[in-house]
Amino acid sequence: MGPTDPTEDPVLADQIQADLTAAMKARDDLARSVLRMATAALKEARVAGAEVRELTDEEVVAVLAREAKRREEAAAAFVEGGRPDKAERELAERDVLARYLPAPLGDDELAALVDEALAEGGFEGPAQMGLAMKAAMAKVGGRADGKAVSALVKARLAGA
Repeated sequence: MGPTDPTEDPVLADQIQADLTAAMKARDDLARSVLRMATAALKEARVAGAEVRELTDEEVVAVLAREAKRREEAAAAFVEGGRPDKAERELAERDVLARYLPAPLGDDELAALVDEALAEGGFEGPAQMGLAMKAAMAKVGGRADGKAVSALVKARLAGA
């Protein structure tokens, strides 16, 4: 499935809905179940809070990234529990979700963005870790794991 026509720029949530319909027509059970789950998670995010609102593409990506991470964690738990068949299914579901996520940053790109965020904010020393993380995560935009960003920010601030 995935984004079908790169010349059009549909809202990501609409693209997921269109791909769900296509998966249903193609009788693709894996994609259908994952996209239904994603649609439910997006609907839950829309109604969270005081009033119902439309999600931005960034918010949709954040919800999908959270769901993909859950699949990875579940797969790891299944492997530890001796259930490789279930782990395989979880990883396949994660791969379906990954089609809608931006490409993850490489180590060099991540380091450059973290350095840029720290320089722009003038952060120095471990005491400013919280503010530095907020700035770095805004720069990274969900394209890297928070643990990796945290480790890099911590190392940079300790060396400052």
